[in-house]
Amino acid sequence: MLKVHTWQWVCGVFIVSAMIVTTSRAQTFTNLADFNGNNGKYPEGAVIQGFDGNFYGTTNQGGANDAGIVFKMSPEGKLKTLYSLCSLAQCADGSEPQGALVLATNGMFYGVTASGGDSGRNGVGTIFAITAAGKLTTLHNFEYNSEGATPLAGLIQAANGNFYGTTQAGGVGSGTIFEISATGKFTSLYSFCSLGDCADGMAPNASLVQGTDGNFYGTTPMGGNGSDCSFSLFHNGCGTVFRITPAGKLTTLYNFCSMPNCADGSQPQSSLIQATDGSFYGITEYGGANLNIYGSGTVFKITPAGKLTTLYKFCTVTGCPDGEDPKAPLVQATDGNFYGTTIAGGAAGLGTLFEITPAGALTTLDSVCSTSPCFPLGLLQATSGTFYGTTADGGNGYGNVFSLATGLGPFVSFVRSAAKVGQQFGILGQGFAGTTSVSLNGIPATFTVKAGTLLIATVPAGATTGYVTVTTPSGVLTSNVPFRVLP
Repeated sequence: MLKVHTWQWVCGVFIVSAMIVTTSRAQTFTNLADFNGNNGKYPEGAVIQGFDGNFYGTTNQGGANDAGIVFKMSPEGKLKTLYSLCSLAQCADGSEPQGALVLATNGMFYGVTASGGDSGRNGVGTIFAITAAGKLTTLHNFEYNSEGATPLAGLIQAANGNFYGTTQAGGVGSGTIFEISATGKFTSLYSFCSLGDCADGMAPNASLVQGTDGNFYGTTPMGGNGSDCSFSLFHNGCGTVFRITPAGKLTTLYNFCSMPNCADGSQPQSSLIQATDGSFYGITEYGGANLNIYGSGTVFKITPAGKLTTLYKFCTVTGCPDGEDPKAPLVQATDGNFYGTTIAGGAAGLGTLFEITPAGALTTLDSVCSTSPCFPLGLLQATSGTFYGTTADGGNGYGNVFSLATGLGPFVSFVRSAAKVGQQFGILGQGFAGTTSVSLNGIPATFTVKAGTLLIATVPAGATTGYVTVTTPSGVLTSNVPFRVLP
């Protein structure tokens, strides 16, 4: 089984340059909440925003049974443990969650654990659902068989209402892609290493993303037909980008290390995002620049057809003031730029927060461990416009949750950003009391105010894909991404 805390092994010795990295605009970094062991330790995924405007997440360890927790945090930083994993005998309810939760259209949260389950404490993971009040239900127990084992990445809820995810191990080869309904009906869609030398990729540890074409896109950190990665921790290729249909037909779109010295990047560790321009953006943890034997990672863009462009190579100068080893997914914010983190490099050598334009111009926003905790992980832009993120080492050394305000204003987002005419969809935001109108690409939609942070709207007849606007007493809020009207 993969060792948990995959961030820890990178903490080597770094040469710190005297170079000063400038910032693009005023920003405010706030340490909101520290994990101390009892209330969890080592968060490994981003937080998500719930119907109530609070944030929800998991830690890999800590809690009552030192097997991880599910937590809730207020925007001001008040933490509450909703559930301590391994509360049942032999950890039948799972242990050691690593991926982020996903908010479903029913208001519940769905997630995975990397260990535990009905095979006991040494089981190979579960899929669970949990309410905002903390009632947990195990939907599926993994066994080390064709279904897969050790799910590390969070689930996504697709347009059909079902959830899709990956396992790092198991299957007929090395890892799987699966589908599961909200009631627990499980279907295996694909087993990696089904081709010779794992040319189709192996050991996925990132979430999928559903493209506007209805297919799913993802990455594997190993396998493919690129160069042998024996110079690093991995063999059998340096990773892939793939597309898979809902029926389970997989196509490899790109093999990393296809360029000399892995100039195009190596070993992508996180999920892709589909940007508003229709292309996918992601990161590789290694490859790119060659100031060290591994390379320090890249930011890339890839079209749905598989044309890859390297936008940025980290650590292009000695000391890596721009960061190195990005691991967490990018976030496209309301300004159209992408935001992300590295777990190394920067002024103290222990990570950075950065902004990068679609054209590849990078700005270091904060050099962590100088003004903020170390080893930043996933980010979320909340509907207030502020970013929220987690670190693997902060406060008491067990990680923390922070916020970063960069001057971006409030907006609205969706629980799920696609539906058919006549179907309902959830809108997240704030200040919804007294809302007077909702429109989808200019077409008025009927709606109900469920809370100050939640609207339920109906896709109106004649609506087409486009942005949603909400008129509140404080002004008009616009969605960060277009809402897609399904045929």
